Parts: sequence; structure tokens; C-alpha cells
Amino acid sequence: MTKPEVVPFYRAIPRLVRNPVTELARMGTDAAGRVVRLDLGPFRPYLISHPDHVQQVLKTDWTNFVRAGMFWQPLQRLIGQSIMGEGEAWASARKILQPLFTARYTASLAEDMADIIAERIVELDDYALTGRPIDVEHQMTSIVNQAVINLLFGGRITRDTAERLAPEFATCASSIGFRMLFPSVPYSIRVPGDRAFLRATRKIHEIINPLIERAQRENTASTESKEVVSALLAARREQGGSADLQQIRDDLVNIYGAASENTAMSLMWLWAVLHDHPEVNARLREEIDRVVGGGPVRPSHVAEMPYVRMVLQEVVRVYPSAWVVPRQTVADTEIGGVPIKAGSQVLISPYATHRLEEFWPRPTEFDPERWAGEKAGSRHRYSFIPFGAGPHVCLGQHLFYIEASLLIANLFTRYRPALPFPQKLTPVLGGATLRPKEKLLLQLHPIERNLAA
Repeated sequence: MTKPEVVPFYRAIPRLVRNPVTELARMGTDAAGRVVRLDLGPFRPYLISHPDHVQQVLKTDWTNFVRAGMFWQPLQRLIGQSIMGEGEAWASARKILQPLFTARYTASLAEDMADIIAERIVELDDYALTGRPIDVEHQMTSIVNQAVINLLFGGRITRDTAERLAPEFATCASSIGFRMLFPSVPYSIRVPGDRAFLRATRKIHEIINPLIERAQRENTASTESKEVVSALLAARREQGGSADLQQIRDDLVNIYGAASENTAMSLMWLWAVLHDHPEVNARLREEIDRVVGGGPVRPSHVAEMPYVRMVLQEVVRVYPSAWVVPRQTVADTEIGGVPIKAGSQVLISPYATHRLEEFWPRPTEFDPERWAGEKAGSRHRYSFIPFGAGPHVCLGQHLFYIEASLLIANLFTRYRPALPFPQKLTPVLGGATLRPKEKLLLQLHPIERNLAA
């Protein structure tokens, strides 16, 4: 029998209020991966960071650690019952959605995605020619949003409508921070962010519902379709004889959130990292120039740019989008010898796991060479969990690497991106995803041969 490390109330609350992301991770790293008990008054969750414990919770004993409890309630008001849920709803959704997010199927969508990203990058020429910096969060989110929306709905959605969706999802992601930090507050009490969340959720439903209804009326759903809503409709009909509007909407909301928010936030951190590491920036540019040359960036180039992938892997190691992965125990169990009672909340912190010195030498240093050759295969499989692990692993990880690689390569073949106002970015709780506290601007210096006249 082992006792957990305990962070008492008078220390835990001030630290979590100050910065829940970095302080939660520090509690895990200070304990060197041992199980930590957080005394938050009536709420006393366990913090998990050691890869052995992560493996137990997410893989070997995953049925005893479910997506339920206080931490999931804020999200469930938006995501409903689908791939990010539990039980029969999750099993049904995963059976249908998994074939749509294999490497092979994702590659079949990549040609259209490459065209959209390239067209949107060209639109930034005006910023480059006039010397105006771009708002990184707005532009990365907008470009990724349009690519993902086209993947989901094909030609059924106008760009104006797609542009309306992005800020509503951003509002949902950023307005649940208070409830994520204080999950025991009853929903009968309005807290900061509640009204904004509910308003944005309603608007998302108002936009998505007519698109699904249109697809149902057209009755062209096919599992061979190159857009996801038709494939979903066909698969749901085959499974149950009908395609319920709410269920399809839940499926699409789950896919959209996983495919867009994570990519856009990861790309925000990238530019600050490249400024701080000019040698990484130079090598990244050299590889892209050599592989792509002066022509258009195509999906076939992605596999030929291993260093781009190494940089992306290191970005999501240092800044994992999912800053915390909550679970609730079904039955009494033990983790690392610490007894855990049924109904307890367990919090996995990828941000902490990715900073344990036992598995990551110089953990806070950005070093893409960690992912070179044999180095990447020699460490604990569950020491790197930016997309989760086990049966609930994120289906969109193949899509992330293709989408992010295409966007980076398009920017580098057309411009020389640089930060006009370098600053240290502070990771903060932005709701369900990790985001920087500061506003980030990016200057796009033109490469003359590629810019439009």
C-alpha cells in the first residue's frame, strides 16, 4: 500500500488559480511521476503523470476509467453523445468514424485540403506586400476551419457560413475555463462563461442542422463520398435504418472540434518556437525548399519532409493541446500502489508527462532531434500522449500531421515568416485546449518569385 503525494488545500488553490496548466504539471513533475492527491476542499482528484499509470488508465484497465463526472459536464453540453462520449454511444460512433480517419482515407481527402490551404495562403499576399502583420490565431484558425469544413460538408457550405462557425467553436472552447477549474459548482448557478457558451452552442446548431437536413434530402449519401456528412449518413442508415439529426450533428461537432481546434492551437505555438530556435527554422526551410521547390505543395510532399513532422511532434510534446485528460473510476482499484475508490476523479496531465526527466532529458528544451531515427522508438510508449491513447485515442492524428504540414509548407514556399514583436508566450487555461495568453502577430516577408503581381 502506497500513500499518494498530497498537495494541501492552502497550496493547491492559490497555485491553480494563478495558472492551472503549468502548476498542475509542476505538481506532477515535482512528485517525479508519483500519484498526487489534490486537496480542493470537497473535490479531491488524483493527478496521474507517470507513463506506466497513463497506460493503466487509458489502455490496460481503460473500462474502469470512464469519461464521466464533473470535468466532462461542461463539454457534454456541446459534444452530446458521440466519439468523445462513453458506452454504447461511443462504441457506435467509433465503429462508424474510425474508417473515415484511417491514413488511407485521410490521404484521399488531402488533395482537396491542399487546394484549399494553398488558395487561402495566397490571400495573405496583401499582408506581405503592405507589411501588415497577421493575427496568427485568427488566420491559422480561419484557414484550418475552412479546410476542415470542406472535408465535412464538401460544397454544401459557403465560405461565409464556414467563417461563422469558427468563432462560435472558439467561444465554446474558451468559455468553459471556469467550469473546468471549478467543476463542483452546480449548474443551477451561473458562472463566468456560461451565457457565452450556451449562446455559441445554439448558433452552431443553427448553422449545422440545415446542412445535415439538406444532405438528407439529397439522398446521395455514399460510403465512397469524399465528404464526411454523406459517409456518416450512409453509415448511420446501414447501422440503424435511419440517420437521426441530433446524432449526426453530435458526430460532426466531435469531428470538427478534434480536427480544427488542436491544429490551429499547435500552429500558434510553432511560430514562437521557430523564432527562439533559428537553427530549427533554417533546417525546416531548407527541407521545404528542397522537397517542394517553387511549385505547389501537394500531399505527396508530406511524406518526403520528415523534419517537418519531427518539428510538429516536438511542438505537441512541449505544448499538448489537451492540457488535462479527466476520467472517473467505476470500481475500486490501485494506481502505482495507491488505492483509488470507485467514483474518484483521475486527471492525466500530458503537459506533466511530457516533462518528466526520467523519459525526456532536458524536458523543457525544444529539440526536434528527439524524434530522429531510433531515438523515437526507444522511449516508453505512453510517455508521449498528445492525442491520448488506447481505445479513446484521437482519430484525427493522421489528419493533423497532413493538415499542419501542408499549411507550414505553403507559408514557407511563399513567405519568410518572422515575429515583429518577439515575446515569451505563457500557456494558460483557455477552456478545453492549451493556448497562449498573449496575442501573437506574424510578419510575412515576401519571396518575390512566388507572389502574385
